[in-house]
Amino acid sequence: MTRFLRVGILALAPLVFSFASTATSFANNIAQENKSAATPQYVIISFDGAQHIAQWQRSRALGREINAHFSYFLSCVYLLTPETRFTYKAPGFGKPRSNVGYAQSRDEVAGRLDQIWQAHLEGHDISSHGCGHFDGKGWSLSDWNSEFEQFTDIVGGAWKRNGIEGEPAGWQDFVHDEIRGFRAPYLSTNNALYKALAGQGFLYDASGVSKGPVLPKARGGVERFSLPLIPEGPNERNVIAMDYNLYVRHSGGKERPEKASVYEERAYEAFLASFDKQYRGQRIPVQLGFHFTLMNGGAYWNALERFAREVCSKNDVRCVSYRDYLAAQAGDERARPKAEGGGT
Repeated sequence: MTRFLRVGILALAPLVFSFASTATSFANNIAQENKSAATPQYVIISFDGAQHIAQWQRSRALGREINAHFSYFLSCVYLLTPETRFTYKAPGFGKPRSNVGYAQSRDEVAGRLDQIWQAHLEGHDISSHGCGHFDGKGWSLSDWNSEFEQFTDIVGGAWKRNGIEGEPAGWQDFVHDEIRGFRAPYLSTNNALYKALAGQGFLYDASGVSKGPVLPKARGGVERFSLPLIPEGPNERNVIAMDYNLYVRHSGGKERPEKASVYEERAYEAFLASFDKQYRGQRIPVQLGFHFTLMNGGAYWNALERFAREVCSKNDVRCVSYRDYLAAQAGDERARPKAEGGGT
């Protein structure tokens, strides 16, 4: 081989390598796009506490409008009145106590029971937030078991205990067989909790927090979901994808309704950016958490509704509950609510 030919080949080598690298990168991008196109983008929206009737009605109306299911994490003290509050005894306390109060009247409990049942019939996921909203990080296995057993007893007996007529025929089956998910108050967990969840037959726990969107992981027969940290605000600092955390970030946990539109826009942009990153990428489920409290003039619920109306209408997006997601992924009929109405 002549010297000039060798030089020519060596000169061409970087170009060949560059072309091959570009082709490989292009092929990988095409493969990722094809994978994304074949994988639905799941959006999982949940609500903690599930207290105020107006928020039940508002969220259910949104679900019907956008063909979506939500997960509602119910605090059972909202099914107790000042007269029946002695039913619940929080672990570690010798007398009835609740960090979030109780229902104000029997009529309020009746209205809440109706909302819970209607949401169940519409296919939403009703799950447990415990009872008195206590930080259980120091609780023992027996403490957690007591909390779960009292939850079932209070929810199951809510109609009769409060002297309310009209308990649906399927109420007891619903309470004992359908409430299969949990989120810990304050997202506070310990090893005893996970042992209790497995022993009590729960399907999933949604108490985790992750650095970014991650897939759930099964441990001890219980799927563990994590609310992600998402970039938010002008400096894109990470915050847990939950309204309360945005509330603390924006206004220090104090009401500033005069800035509601500013906070709404920031929350909406953060939700949408988090969604877009997954929708155009790996399509890991997008999880967002809310409460039944309209913080900062309702900024975060307004942002939620704008976001949900925009993304849930896409053909390849599924706005579902945690149980719907598990059923879709595993084909596990245990995870699918028996009473399914509208929604995906």
